[in-house]
Amino acid sequence: MKIKQILARQLLDCKGRPMIEVDVITENGCIGRGSAPTGSSVGMYEAFVLRDQDDYEYHGMSVHKAISNIINIIAPQLIGMDVLDQKAIDYKMIQLDGTDNKRNLGGNAIYSVSIACMRAAAKVRKQEVYQYISQDHITQVPVPSFNVINGGKYDTFIQPFNEFIIMPYKAESIFEAVEMAVNTFQELEKVLTKYLGKKPTTAPSYGYAAPSEDPEVVFSLIQEAIDNCHYTEKMAFALDCASSEMYDKETNTYLLKGHRVTSDELLSYMKDLSEKFNFVFIEDLFDENDWPAFVKATKTLNRCMIIGDDLIVTNSDKLEYANTMGAVNGFILKPNQVGTLTEALATYDYAKKNHLIAVPSGRSGGVIGDIAMDFAVGLQVGFIKNGAPRSGERIDKLNYLMRICSLNPEIKLADLSHLIKFD
Repeated sequence: MKIKQILARQLLDCKGRPMIEVDVITENGCIGRGSAPTGSSVGMYEAFVLRDQDDYEYHGMSVHKAISNIINIIAPQLIGMDVLDQKAIDYKMIQLDGTDNKRNLGGNAIYSVSIACMRAAAKVRKQEVYQYISQDHITQVPVPSFNVINGGKYDTFIQPFNEFIIMPYKAESIFEAVEMAVNTFQELEKVLTKYLGKKPTTAPSYGYAAPSEDPEVVFSLIQEAIDNCHYTEKMAFALDCASSEMYDKETNTYLLKGHRVTSDELLSYMKDLSEKFNFVFIEDLFDENDWPAFVKATKTLNRCMIIGDDLIVTNSDKLEYANTMGAVNGFILKPNQVGTLTEALATYDYAKKNHLIAVPSGRSGGVIGDIAMDFAVGLQVGFIKNGAPRSGERIDKLNYLMRICSLNPEIKLADLSHLIKFD
């Protein structure tokens, strides 16, 4: 089924930042629509997000150049191609761009077109996108995890760790998992209010602002909320350190509780913390170039999985290198990091063949109907990363999972028992 027309426009993501939306229209009238979300914590090796840098429009964040590249460069080359041949479409765009990080045409331009093509192809096949990705029988939906407290720079302190995450890993259904997360998140507001003497503020990623620079204090408060809800035996933690954000290259040190520490000191701290709390995974514990530290971590932290995000950026070559080094147990699957769905699927395929974990995730600057959720269900992964259980694009992801299970009662919540190291 040939591509007949490609349209593109500037809209807004969930943070009010300009983004591209693309329509791919086939000869028989099927329309696929795609948009590229953008993260707040962005790895240096991610596909380049092309913005106009025009201070007079959206403070330089507009994306008209990328849209022009779609209309004037990408579309003429893709029109007439078979929309069902995702690989050929994506590699044609990679060839047109000619750089290793899609700097010329814009990773946001290429990725939006890539999504739109896959969605059009699914409509041609009269399938849901997750069915089109799976090409097999769907038996499960992943266990969601929730970023309930956000780190960052606050008025009186810096909490260097980015995301404090809860995971209802022993929930018996997606409906129970979502309810557990919502109840815990609401109870956490009461716990934080008592601790702070005032209501907690909302952080940029929609979790609560970190109440302390001490990660142990933060997890203790979350644990109190979990215990108050009587979920102690069913809820575990995860942590996204995003350590590249707080890494100092000159001194080769990391920020922790207001002080600069070495990678060995940070690892020792995390070893102690993982003995006190049950972690399913720890993500980006070190800087994206600190490979030796990641290797040490996989050998030292035996009660959780070590996951790479900025370290891997959904790039199959980087994942292969990490696997050869023994640096990670898995990676965060964010297709826009690498820039096309074909490349993201190649990274997933490598992970699956080598018994590594793939964890689909949205981005901080998310969109309604994120294709990451189609990947999560279509690839039949065990668990995913969600944001806090509030704001439309985040609730949309939860509703998506619950809707699938409601329409297909035979589909179950994934069993994570084989992935849990602390039990």
